[in-house]
Amino acid sequence: MSPIEIQCRCGAVQLHISADPVAQIYCHCDDCRAAHGGAYVASAIYPATAVQARGGALTEGQVKSTPRLRCAACATHLFSEITAAGLRSVNAFLLPAGAFQPHMHVQCQHALLPVVDALPHFKAFPPAFGGSDERESC
Repeated sequence: MSPIEIQCRCGAVQLHISADPVAQIYCHCDDCRAAHGGAYVASAIYPATAVQARGGALTEGQVKSTPRLRCAACATHLFSEITAAGLRSVNAFLLPAGAFQPHMHVQCQHALLPVVDALPHFKAFPPAFGGSDERESC
C-alpha cells in the first residue's frame, strides 16, 4: 500500500496514513450519529500507529464515549480513537476518490433510516470485532 495523505477542509491539519484499513464501515451507533449529525457515518479504520496528524492543532471532543479529534481551525472531523483496540477511525469522506470501499454496516440496532444495499448489516459488531454474527436490517 502506498501512503495516503489527506487533510481537513481548510488544509491546516494533514493526516498521513501508512497502512491498509482494517475495515471500512458505515456505523449507525448513537454516539456516531450524535457526533456527526447524520443517520450514519462512513469510517475507514486503521491501526492507530498508521494514522499520524501533522501541521495544525487538533481539538478533542466526546459526545458519549468515543474521543473524536477535529481540526482546531475549521472543526473538520478527522478521526476517532478506538483506544481499547489500538485503532483510529478516519472520516472516510476525506479519503481520495475510490479509496473508501465499505465492507459492512454496524450497529444497525440504532439505525434511523432503512438502507438497502448488498453489504452485510450487523445488529451490533461482527465476530471479527468482538460481536456476534447477528444480522439486522438497517
